[in-house]
Amino acid sequence: MTSSSASRLDFGRVSVFLGDKNGKYPDGNQVIVTGADTRAVFDTPISANRIGADFDTADLAILGHVHEDHMAGLHRLPGAAVHVPEADLAAARSWEGLAAAYGTREDRLPAMLDKFRRDFFYAPRPDAIPYADGAVWDLGGTRVTAIHMPGHTAGHSVLLIEPEGIACLGDIDLGGFGPYYGDASSSLADFRRTLARVADIPASVWVTFHHRGVYTDRTKLLADLAAYAAKLDERSDRLLAMLGEGPRSLGDLVATRLLYPPDHAEPWVDDVEALTIRRHLDELIAAGQVAVEDNGRFVRC
Repeated sequence: MTSSSASRLDFGRVSVFLGDKNGKYPDGNQVIVTGADTRAVFDTPISANRIGADFDTADLAILGHVHEDHMAGLHRLPGAAVHVPEADLAAARSWEGLAAAYGTREDRLPAMLDKFRRDFFYAPRPDAIPYADGAVWDLGGTRVTAIHMPGHTAGHSVLLIEPEGIACLGDIDLGGFGPYYGDASSSLADFRRTLARVADIPASVWVTFHHRGVYTDRTKLLADLAAYAAKLDERSDRLLAMLGEGPRSLGDLVATRLLYPPDHAEPWVDDVEALTIRRHLDELIAAGQVAVEDNGRFVRC
């Protein structure tokens, strides 16, 4: 590993350009792979707009999944082929598709679109090309393989670069916030299965899109992965504690907040809270720990 600057790490033909605060949202970490035949960029954070020719001359953009913060550099690549997971294709091709994937209430969408255009240079890519689990791109001396690892979105995929042995984990970001599965297209059950598979990826370097950046120490990776996965049961325990105080409606639980602090006021917050909480409640109901009263309120068993 060599470092050409404080914000760039090089691993052979793979360069990682670290975003603001190690890619903390709303920014992200940009991976660029320069093969003998093709230059590919993975996802495209806000920081992609500061890189210059290394990014702007890319032939190919591969998104591990589709969200506004992963599309923030695509406007700089009008001629590049854009490949996205097949389950996220509609979200890449149009605003209507992205809005449907988020599941945000319709009256909140105009403010959300304004923010995405202003802060993330958002523009849909109707030319986006779908890829499936196991898709391979040969860049010339380096190949990229897609490993479908859903939960965050329906299509979320890890991108494995070989022979360098680098796994780009996308939004399995291992940060303190914990896993995010608050979209209409997300799945808590899928995320649990995905997290159980991360350690089996045949890699020696792991890159997260947000927060952590680059791991070269497997022991540290596994420790952070365990803490990250533990957030799932911690959230269920917190919901059980809330319901231990008495029956609550979904609206009551959303107002109390499971994920975000009370003063966090982005347009999508209430919808994300509702979708996330409902997924935990469904698990707890199936486990016999929560029941639903006739009035629709949830009660701890």
